[in-house]
Amino acid sequence: MPADERLGLDIKRAEQALIAAKQAAVRPAGLTVPQYATLLALAGNPGISGAALARVCLVTPQAMTVVLKNLEERGLIERSPHPWHRSVLETRLTETGRATLEAADERAVVIERAIAAEFSAEERKTLRGLLARCNDAIARAASAL
Repeated sequence: MPADERLGLDIKRAEQALIAAKQAAVRPAGLTVPQYATLLALAGNPGISGAALARVCLVTPQAMTVVLKNLEERGLIERSPHPWHRSVLETRLTETGRATLEAADERAVVIERAIAAEFSAEERKTLRGLLARCNDAIARAASAL
């Protein structure tokens, strides 16, 4: 298949551009993109476990453990045993974590708004559908290997 017909390259370019822009956006708040994504997920899911957080953030549990350790050492999150499942640690934002997230998100949302502004509501819906089809096709192809 010729390179100019491979959609994966276009998807990868868009992903790299997004990650680079988000990194530049959240860096002044002292965060990396994975740390920002974790804090954003925690804001909407207080008390979530590390394993569930890894699934939400699309990273491995091992990678999430490293992110959580760094955030906890900086005082941006706090972890405590679940009341019934003592081996499960619940994770929550601290006030400092919430303030850091707000500072980072104020800049990161500029990127999201710029992307959204390029498309009509119908085009955004279509794009989401097309990307979901890409994910499905990738999963089917990978399972057939």
